[in-house]
Amino acid sequence: MPASPLPPAEHPVRRLTRRRTLRWLLGSAAVVGIGSKARDGWLSAGPGWQGPVSDHFDGRVFFNPGGAGGDKSVLDLLRWKFAGGAAPWPETAAPGLHPLPLAAAPAAPVRDGEVTATFVGHATFLLQWRGLTLLTDPVWSERCSPVTWAGPKRVRPPAIAWEDLPPIDLVLLSHNHYDHLDLPTLRRLEAHSQPTIVTGLGNRAFLEAHGLTRSAELDWWQSHEEGGTRVTFTPAVHWSNRGGHGRNATLWGAFMIEAAGTRVYFGGDTGYGTHFTETRRRLGAPDLALLPIGAYEPRWFMKTMHMNPEEAVQAHRDLGARRSLGLHFGTWQLTDEAIDAPVQALATARVAGGVGEAEFRAPDFGEAVAHIAA
Repeated sequence: MPASPLPPAEHPVRRLTRRRTLRWLLGSAAVVGIGSKARDGWLSAGPGWQGPVSDHFDGRVFFNPGGAGGDKSVLDLLRWKFAGGAAPWPETAAPGLHPLPLAAAPAAPVRDGEVTATFVGHATFLLQWRGLTLLTDPVWSERCSPVTWAGPKRVRPPAIAWEDLPPIDLVLLSHNHYDHLDLPTLRRLEAHSQPTIVTGLGNRAFLEAHGLTRSAELDWWQSHEEGGTRVTFTPAVHWSNRGGHGRNATLWGAFMIEAAGTRVYFGGDTGYGTHFTETRRRLGAPDLALLPIGAYEPRWFMKTMHMNPEEAVQAHRDLGARRSLGLHFGTWQLTDEAIDAPVQALATARVAGGVGEAEFRAPDFGEAVAHIAA
């Protein structure tokens, strides 16, 4: 069911005034390399990675095989931002797509073959199995930006309050963009439960420089095993950057998690590509896939780095997932589409692709979806 329009009296619309456009531009520009001292130190992705040349590393930087990816320039960014095509978003939105009260984290499953996925917002899911609790790309900060005074600001709070989080065993970091790798949240998690952070090549040195020493960095198709759980880092079509230096110096990707008799795929941030079919060929079809459906307009800018809902439906089919849930929508206005456009477009794409709602839908914020493996 798509989200209904938000009453303007209760949810004032964020209009793109010149002042707000400047603040938005500064925050966005900082992400692609323009800015000064940030809240987590100087804008930097860290020293990056040094290793042998491969089909996605040229000895200096990583790249997407086939040439796709985030190769846009600052001039492209300016062209996009000043085109004025962004739909207005509300300053604040109802906590969920439907008026459900936020709740504490659900109890963990009690038997193998079960997993519970709770949508916290954007790319953050709380995943729970018997004996294992995991977070994907955790962000509890108000802004996804290197500075606290500019950049995209939340319209919805995290759907699980920090004080309600259970102890976390593993954290998956798909890449180093600010809406996925949030140092304040990672530091809080370190104090909260000291989880192991699993991420792509080149990110460990950056994390260690900020006091986060429990990490495992992986190349595509490499795995980390811990407590009977296997996490495999898989390809994605994207890019990395965290300031004025280090563009594509660290590796981006997705994850396949094999735990307690289930297989769960977390897509992170990606454009559409053949990697979904290859992941299924190498690792098998997932019982549950978490796939990005938002931040896709304008297509001339976003197509090589963010899927739209139609492509996400095709990715669901390529993976052979028994069930998929959408992510990367309705939290921060990162791109031009309206706040409810990804959910509505997913419903249309499902019909066109012959996929039922039970197979692929957008979860509500704070909704806990229980899944039992075949």
